[in-house]
Amino acid sequence: MAKRKIIEINRDLCNGCGLCTTACAEGALELDEKGKAVLVRELFCDGMGACLSVCPTDALKVVERESEEYDPQETYKHVLKTRGAEAARNVHGLAGDGDGHGAPKAHHVPKAKPGTMACGCPSTMAQEIKRGPEEEDKTVSGRSELSQWPVQLHLVSPFAPYLKNADLLIAADCTAFALGSFHQDLLKGKKLVIACPKLDDTEGYVDKLAEIIKLNAVKSVTVAIMTVPCCSGLHHMVEDAVEKSGTKITLRKVVVGIDGKIVS
Repeated sequence: MAKRKIIEINRDLCNGCGLCTTACAEGALELDEKGKAVLVRELFCDGMGACLSVCPTDALKVVERESEEYDPQETYKHVLKTRGAEAARNVHGLAGDGDGHGAPKAHHVPKAKPGTMACGCPSTMAQEIKRGPEEEDKTVSGRSELSQWPVQLHLVSPFAPYLKNADLLIAADCTAFALGSFHQDLLKGKKLVIACPKLDDTEGYVDKLAEIIKLNAVKSVTVAIMTVPCCSGLHHMVEDAVEKSGTKITLRKVVVGIDGKIVS
């Protein structure tokens, strides 16, 4: 047993929608006989929180407590048995066997078919987004609502004067490309910081965000992330930063689908 991050479920808030059970690539969640989400086994939960972004009632959160260590090998076997080989290749943390997919040597995983994921992360799955004719009629103002520079978190100074008493938008890089009305619906009236929890070197991000919030008496924080599992890491970092700043502040989460629609 060791102290680590793991999912905690508020059964009073859980509405039994089951979205978390499919969002978890490790198969760590299922619905019990009462229709509530439960952990199958703690060693199947990697604590990354991919399930959080799809929960419509905020019944899930990541906590740090004593628990069994996450076991990717046992998790692989569990997913292989319950969901099949294609799903098993997406299990987080497996040691590679030379086939490029991270599957244990004890199991053969067939190569991905065209159009399926190139690696274990669902955010890399190639897919075409089809638009209906009714969407083509909608127009979005071309006015930019960006009111400061720079915007990348690595480059933003906590001492920048424009951050004083600001309403802050912390957005995952892809949100502005997916959401056509990003400027009007999310950015207007706010100062912007962008980051990618998957591709950035995020060491120091929590400390820097905490400093920005504390030094500038930031009024509110909105976090915009995509529905892809890896993106939820940005929301976790901002939650930790708000807590570390020691300030009482309004924190709002906006989730954008890859089809360009706001999910929640």
